[in-house]
Amino acid sequence: MSGCCGDDCSIENLHQRQRGTLRAVLFINAFMFVIIAGAALVGHSSALLSDSLDNLGDALTYMLSLYAVSRGPVVKARVAMFKGVLIFIGACAVLGHIIYKLFVPSMPVFEIMSIFSLIGLLGNSLCLYLLWRHRHEDVNMSSVWECSRNDIASNLSVLLASFAVWMTASGWPDIIIASALVVMLMRSALRVMASAKKELLAHSNK
Repeated sequence: MSGCCGDDCSIENLHQRQRGTLRAVLFINAFMFVIIAGAALVGHSSALLSDSLDNLGDALTYMLSLYAVSRGPVVKARVAMFKGVLIFIGACAVLGHIIYKLFVPSMPVFEIMSIFSLIGLLGNSLCLYLLWRHRHEDVNMSSVWECSRNDIASNLSVLLASFAVWMTASGWPDIIIASALVVMLMRSALRVMASAKKELLAHSNK
């Protein structure tokens, strides 16, 4: 005999699908953080470091999202708020690295930037594909979708930066692109937090 019926079964099936997707993208992002962070340090690239920290932030937020899958809307909104804070902290970390490079200049290795930004683009494209069907399900999954969409823009930006570094034989394109990524991450963090705040206010008035 079935353990659930009607709406309960539909909701449980939805939660199971969400958990399966989140486990997959969590593994992908954790793996990419390790290899891209190592490449960023070897290649002296702030933009690539931004990429890797984005993957780390995503891996942490996917862990939180797994916890929130079967919880109520208030818990999901609080988790989304925390995700926004993590994105903002990641942006601040990259900003700190940019400031450091302004005082201690180093030339990025464009070959490393190109290769690992492409690896990141492939991995994040797979994550975006897996998360596509969940993007409008609830505030928890929509904030996850926001993180994944940021990653694609970040990868493309790093790829552009690597080409510009090669063309100009200068580290400035890396710093400029990394600065643009900081702005993008901060705006994304504010959007996620605003959405979570709206959800919390809506349920606090009930």
